[in-house]
Amino acid sequence: MGSYLHVTTAVDSAAAAERMAAVLVEERLVACVQVVGPVRSTYRWRGAVERANEWLCHLKTTAERWPDVEARVRALHSYETPEIVALPIVAGSAPYLAWIDAEVGE
Repeated sequence: MGSYLHVTTAVDSAAAAERMAAVLVEERLVACVQVVGPVRSTYRWRGAVERANEWLCHLKTTAERWPDVEARVRALHSYETPEIVALPIVAGSAPYLAWIDAEVGE
């Protein structure tokens, strides 16, 4: 087993989240995508405070697949500057991590 990542991005609709989830799992870039939302985001963009409903996508993958995951999320995303943040999974159950390995193709 290798290193694992929990990647997060936020999109502007449930349909966009479902589309991204399907593509990333079908292409074996991630083992799963959990979609949560809507959530209310408040952020500064181009000098103004903005508010928007967004859907959070939580992706589970391997560190080795990070470059491909980042590129594909960027290609699928509608935002000019999307949130694409990866955090290391420092511990996890061995069967779950083995499942990620089995589902994420190289």
